[in-house]
Amino acid sequence: MDPKQPHLSRRRFMQGAAIIGAAPLMSSRAFSTRDRVPPQSPEGTVPKKTLGRTGVQVSALGLGGYHLGAANTNQVANEIVAKALDHGIDFFDNAWEYHDGLSEERLGGALKGKRQSAFLMTKVCTHGRDKKVAMRMLEESLRRLQTDHLDLWQIHEVIYENDPDLIFAPGGAAEVLLDAKKQGKVRFVGFTGHKDPEIHLKMLAHDFPFDAVQMPLNCFDATFRSFETHVLPEATRRGIAVLGMKSLGGSGEMVRHGSVTAPQGLRYAMSLPVATTISGIDSMGGHNPHGPDSIRSKQDRLPRKARDLFARRREKSSTIRATANSDAFLAWYRAQNFPLWSLAYRRRLATSLAEDPYDGDGPASIVDVTALGPS
Repeated sequence: MDPKQPHLSRRRFMQGAAIIGAAPLMSSRAFSTRDRVPPQSPEGTVPKKTLGRTGVQVSALGLGGYHLGAANTNQVANEIVAKALDHGIDFFDNAWEYHDGLSEERLGGALKGKRQSAFLMTKVCTHGRDKKVAMRMLEESLRRLQTDHLDLWQIHEVIYENDPDLIFAPGGAAEVLLDAKKQGKVRFVGFTGHKDPEIHLKMLAHDFPFDAVQMPLNCFDATFRSFETHVLPEATRRGIAVLGMKSLGGSGEMVRHGSVTAPQGLRYAMSLPVATTISGIDSMGGHNPHGPDSIRSKQDRLPRKARDLFARRREKSSTIRATANSDAFLAWYRAQNFPLWSLAYRRRLATSLAEDPYDGDGPASIVDVTALGPS
């Protein structure tokens, strides 16, 4: 890709960055022979990788389903899918609830007459409900996708502490995965989530015969609730195919805020021992406000912005810690009948403000003194 070109279309991004990024060029991490990109991949196409112990070959880059529902028209969605297939992308992601079913409907229409060229995955969105609900969703997904079977069916968004208990309870979603497999409606099964690696590990601890597991993997993952550090090795040890997602933050936040360029983010995510990296595309070209020149300009400003941010957080943290440790605050807290374990947690939260550089729901969220009160 030409670094002098300020506006890079998504089409050229998909052709260039994905192909280059898919190569195992960051092999300080150990790739097994099975995971290496096959050298026979035709020039100009996305290489194939092995889907865990299934032995099936899928494209190293997968097309995200959510963004198909965000495309302006059905025609744009059709063009995205067609171009993906033209350039060797055959792994297609989706979910029953994406855009109230529109994403599945669009993908089904775009793959009409091309189903045999696609590895089709969608997700069941029971969110704790029983197998009857799950089976109904499966039938709806098959109808929308205009197919009689799925290549991969996954439990969507396993993000709450009690989700594994509900999924593996009698009559839960885990049972319907096996039922659907026996009926020939799905080839492989898995689960997804993006909240806490401990929940993923709790799912894996059930020793259920999952074929795949989907998780966020990106260059910011390692410092907080790291899926790369905790879940990726365990899934790999079990022979379960790992599907990476949110390589650029979910909606390109890392690129839009100037932290990385799209090729940098994809190269990192795709260099990990994953079967595929799922990335969404909602348009085929036109103006790109996040081109290389714009990104470099933002990156030039990052060091000073980071220093200012840390200075403000250290000052805020000092005030919060002093208040939280005062006798007056402790007396007030006890008078409200709040549990003391919650106070201890909030003190640790305040202490971490000066140490963790991330915003959001991680420990670096800026809190006021009043936030040290009830949850």
